[in-house]
Amino acid sequence: MERLAAKLSCGLKKAVLLWMHDPAERDAEILREALSGFIDMKAVIEVICSRAPSQIQQLKQFYHSKFGDLEQDIECKASGASKELLQAYIRKTHYEGPEVDRMLAAKDADALFNAGEKESGTEAKPFIQIFSERSRAQLAATNLLYHNMYGISLKQAIKKGTSRKFQFALLTILRCAENPSKYFAKALYKTMKGFGTDEKTLTRIVVTRTENDMQLIKAEYQKKFKKTLVDAVYSDTSCHYRTFLLSLLDPDQ
Repeated sequence: MERLAAKLSCGLKKAVLLWMHDPAERDAEILREALSGFIDMKAVIEVICSRAPSQIQQLKQFYHSKFGDLEQDIECKASGASKELLQAYIRKTHYEGPEVDRMLAAKDADALFNAGEKESGTEAKPFIQIFSERSRAQLAATNLLYHNMYGISLKQAIKKGTSRKFQFALLTILRCAENPSKYFAKALYKTMKGFGTDEKTLTRIVVTRTENDMQLIKAEYQKKFKKTLVDAVYSDTSCHYRTFLLSLLDPDQ
């Protein structure tokens, strides 16, 4: 690691050094950097709210062994409802399987409607409790029932009734409950949209998802944007940094 850090530079250095870690270590390193100096709460929210409970427990263990208490660092650096949601999300463990309780889904949909769309202002507590305690399958069922019961999608209700970091955290959890590969395909598109490339976010997503669901992300990207992710990265990056990312995205080439 020290020799690589001495020889490499810029985007390539960051990508290679992050890749050298195990998955849980990568997440912990990303969170530590995002919570130090210039706070990058978007990165914190993306990493925590897109991970499964078992992944959260692993990254917490590594974070604690190397950096200290993750929950305490979030307490010091975050604020408001987004802080409460992040702390609840990393504190609580919940079921990861596919089974769904439809009665509970209907009850949760009603609770979320009463806390948000029905009121003039959104009450954060029910959203924090449900979004931090339910499995992805359970939350996806609640999302479907919410639309069937009230004629508006839960995502629309969140956009209407919340704002800023709390909204981003809720939508990240919900979109990853529905289809995490689609979520990351859109996130990758945004890193290369318009003038300039957000190399930090591009690196974070490519490196952390390559061993997870990158093939699914690539399929979702092509389906949504009518262009392969490999072609997009080739067009929007350069030099050795581009070569390294392409080796992760398409290792057979």
